[in-house]
Amino acid sequence: MPEGKPNVPAREDIKITDVAPIVRSIEDERGSGELVNRRWSWPGPKGKPVYNFRSEGRAFASNRCLILADGFYEFTDPADPRQKRLDKWLFTMTDHRWFCIAGIWRDSPQGEAFTMLTMDAGSDVAPYHHRQIIPLARDQWADWLDPKVAAADVLRWLPRGSLPVTQVYGTPPAQRALL
Repeated sequence: MPEGKPNVPAREDIKITDVAPIVRSIEDERGSGELVNRRWSWPGPKGKPVYNFRSEGRAFASNRCLILADGFYEFTDPADPRQKRLDKWLFTMTDHRWFCIAGIWRDSPQGEAFTMLTMDAGSDVAPYHHRQIIPLARDQWADWLDPKVAAADVLRWLPRGSLPVTQVYGTPPAQRALL
């Protein structure tokens, strides 16, 4: 490991600009990576942080990374209009304690930083948001780190039911009658 023995402690939330673990691609080594800690987001042209990045139509010929996670959140308008904060939903991956999200990294004025890639929402996320980050199946990890593998061959939705969701806070939506 280039930065010593890795330590990936559990954290409830990783917020934009926090440092978090990624596996970044190693130039000229097919599907290889190194575990490093990097800042989540880099400053955009107008100063706002770039914390996610649309994947559609892009090749990502270099600087690919895997972002380690045990879940991700989406937020929706509150079911209860009296509630001031958004409802928070936690997505995890079926049968895996942790997984990787497709990302890219680059140099920034604050040092190397990463961002998550997004695409139109798949069947598990669509009821909560129109876009989603891109969790990868384990058999896609090495391919994502290999810039010779076309991004379009790797960046795709997981099968329906791969991302179970739990409401973290907010009022659960009203249940429809079964009969």
